[in-house]
Amino acid sequence: MEQHVTKQKKAITLETFVFLFLFGAIAVYLSLEMGVDKMFNTIMNTAHYLLIDVVFFIMAVAVLAGAFAALLSEFGVVALINKIISPIMKPVYGLPGAASLGMLTTYLSDNPAIISLAQDKGFKKYFLDYQLPTLCNLGTAFGMGLILTTYMIGLGDGVEYIIPVLVGNVGAVIGSVFSVRIMMVHTKKFYDVTHNKTEIIPANDNLNKLREVRVGNIFERVLDATLEGGKTGVELGLAIIPGVVIICTLVMIFTFGPSITPEGLEVYTGAKKEGVALFPKFGALLSPILNPLFGFTSAEAIAFPITALGSVGAAMGLVKDFIAKGLIGPSDIAVFTAMGMCWSGYLSTHVGMMDALGVRKLSSKAILSHTIGGVMAGISAHYLYLLTTLL
Repeated sequence: MEQHVTKQKKAITLETFVFLFLFGAIAVYLSLEMGVDKMFNTIMNTAHYLLIDVVFFIMAVAVLAGAFAALLSEFGVVALINKIISPIMKPVYGLPGAASLGMLTTYLSDNPAIISLAQDKGFKKYFLDYQLPTLCNLGTAFGMGLILTTYMIGLGDGVEYIIPVLVGNVGAVIGSVFSVRIMMVHTKKFYDVTHNKTEIIPANDNLNKLREVRVGNIFERVLDATLEGGKTGVELGLAIIPGVVIICTLVMIFTFGPSITPEGLEVYTGAKKEGVALFPKFGALLSPILNPLFGFTSAEAIAFPITALGSVGAAMGLVKDFIAKGLIGPSDIAVFTAMGMCWSGYLSTHVGMMDALGVRKLSSKAILSHTIGGVMAGISAHYLYLLTTLL
């Protein structure tokens, strides 16, 4: 479990009153728009809907994806992919081939997985000092990749979203290159690489030649791998509950509007997924910028990347309702996949990950680099998908 760094300050400070003012202003605004009773009913009903209909669906996907990932690792498929990817890591990312293992690890699980890998001496020795901090950006760019990919494909009818999701994966890779390369500029300055005497040991030892497997016959290994992988999926599903329920409830309230009566009147009833439709107004204002970049089908689509900044699990919770309301299409799925995977809720994990790597001072640089990377991922996915429609 991620440990949060704390510090002490005065019991009552200016931020206490700023928080009360902002919290009160939001509560008053929602109450005036929706009515106090309707506001609370909507919050409770939306949270319940997200927990039952969204979280458990994502958890089911995570269990299956976790079992599949464990099988890939157990029988050497991950090692094979790692061997194929390793040679391109230096020219593309400026990192040693071992870094590809970090990409695969986070793609099959979540962002912090690369931290435990980066703290392993057998893994660290392949990296120069200035390269290690970039692992935070590299790992985050692929966090929950398999789960997000599986989830997005499962939302379509048949093969409807397979191509958009694959394009989104390519977009995330492009975004990761921008994020890592920009971050590396800052880390080189920080470490003054002209005086760095660290050497990289050639990647020819047990890290690439051997892999750990479970004891037993084929059947026992398959059973153990699937059950342990599925258990990991359950843990991940439980871990995303706060993000999905809390963040997604707030986002939905600011994204969707009131209910529509058969007569065409807008009314607040306290039902789930009602709201004040504030985000679409911002989206409409920003549409001259957003449309050329991402090609969003509707103004409401801006809610996905905003949510993905803090939690990709919460952002995933929005997609099913967007599709049901006809607010997004295949092009949006490609962009959502790219930005969701590349950003992977980095605002909520980056500081802790950089602290674990011992370079907390570079957190702001890592966040800035990854913000640019996510934007480039979305732009790339949008135009790559347009290209596929022409072929």
